[in-house]
Amino acid sequence: MDSVPEQLFEIARRHIDTPEFRGIEFIEVEAKRVINRVPSGAMPFDWTINPYRGCTHACVYCFARSTHTYLDMDAGRDFETKIVVKVNAPEALRRELAAPRWNGDAIAMGTATDPYQRAEGRYRLMPRIIEVLTERRNAFSILTKGTLIMRDLDLLVEARKVADVSTAFSIGTLDEEAWRRTEPGTPHPRTRLEAVAALNDAGVPCSVLIAPVLPGITDNPTDLEALVKRVSEAGATYVGACAVRLKSAARNRYLPFIEQEFPHLAERYRNTYQHSAHAGEKYREGLARFFEKLCAKYGVRGWSSRDDEDEEGDEAPDPALVPSVQLSFEI
Repeated sequence: MDSVPEQLFEIARRHIDTPEFRGIEFIEVEAKRVINRVPSGAMPFDWTINPYRGCTHACVYCFARSTHTYLDMDAGRDFETKIVVKVNAPEALRRELAAPRWNGDAIAMGTATDPYQRAEGRYRLMPRIIEVLTERRNAFSILTKGTLIMRDLDLLVEARKVADVSTAFSIGTLDEEAWRRTEPGTPHPRTRLEAVAALNDAGVPCSVLIAPVLPGITDNPTDLEALVKRVSEAGATYVGACAVRLKSAARNRYLPFIEQEFPHLAERYRNTYQHSAHAGEKYREGLARFFEKLCAKYGVRGWSSRDDEDEEGDEAPDPALVPSVQLSFEI
């Protein structure tokens, strides 16, 4: 969403390499503005804030990888190790919220790169961003995989008193091997579930996105049911699910990963995703039906994407090559 970078940055930059973040380079920039408008109808929100570009969570499937190419950096290793930090984000936000043209619309955070990735431990931008939004009584939401959000629990509780505030965690699997191989920089799924419970217990609504579901890797029906059960026990206000989408930059990173780590799935992924960003329609329909049954069984409000609109320029996948309705990713 945050896709017009260079025009929004002042020329002055500072490259930081710190011992405690070995292998990570921080590129400090001054942002001209931090509230970004989402193209109409593209997402269920109109405005976003992304204080960081790039993400040390290093999720192999991340759709936001393409945003690094706008900065003349690659969507692979650069995205994971060269983190752009908008060091003046709170100050820029205060200025933008005070402008007469701003009408107080809700703002979503974490829609591209995670605001509670490791860099936040160093820069502490989010407490000041939350404080500014609270001062203006401006509604906001946060999507994250980072349990560092618990550091700001008191601020979120206070914000909730004056504005519509909600949070959400992305938890794609409880399978330890799948988690370590596909999301190497993220907190353990169990600690994320604990954070979901703690946020809800504190009165800050927290939902869960079981996303993305990775065909053949994290879509085992027994494992998905166990995850929905745990999400329900954590008091999640809502739970959603969707199969992985692979636009070009993510696909270029993810498919070689499959070739190396899950070679028995490589042909199936190529056949399914080489002409489309989406899993096959039958697969998505099967996932949606299965997920709806799980939500009903465990008493949680839920949703699963059946969206079959392809990205501009994509061709529909060959029906003979899409996975079956069962969640076995068989062709």
